[in-house]
Amino acid sequence: MEHDLVLAGHGVRLVPVAREHAPALLAMIDAGLWAGMVTPPPASVDVVAASIEAARGAPGRYAFAVLDDATGEVRGQTSFYDVVPAQERCEIGHTFYGRAWWGGRTNPACKLLLLTQAFEIWGMHRVALRADARNLRSIGAITRLGAVPEGVLRGHRIAADGTRGDTAYFSILRDEWPAVRAGLEARLA
Repeated sequence: MEHDLVLAGHGVRLVPVAREHAPALLAMIDAGLWAGMVTPPPASVDVVAASIEAARGAPGRYAFAVLDDATGEVRGQTSFYDVVPAQERCEIGHTFYGRAWWGGRTNPACKLLLLTQAFEIWGMHRVALRADARNLRSIGAITRLGAVPEGVLRGHRIAADGTRGDTAYFSILRDEWPAVRAGLEARLA
């Protein structure tokens, strides 16, 4: 959906993703980075731009480009999606970062900004995160956030190569948020 939400702090800035971000996003994507996604790795700027337009048009989705706050360099993208204010829930996902930012401060900084928005501004009760069950790197990152594993949805999605994949689900509830926030702040200190 079209939005004007900008979140900034801890060296990153999340801005509404736009076509202008497509070349930088394409440059960081490779088959390994894209493993577990339901679409094949994009092969052109136009394909990335089309996915950006689809994200911007999806109801209940706030799609962001992740930028270096000082330089404006694109580091990746992330989203809120399935935002249901009446049920006080949303999900965070559609996330990837260029390999240069794996294992560093980018993911904890983004998650701190997104979770603060969800729990402290929007008043959410539940924020869910998920990953392809084969994507151990993403599952590790979600676990390090302090999200609670909820289980695996078997045969939940069809991967780009036509195989069926399982989806590992995690969540953070409102009363768990203070401990998760403290952990993220400690990682960023």
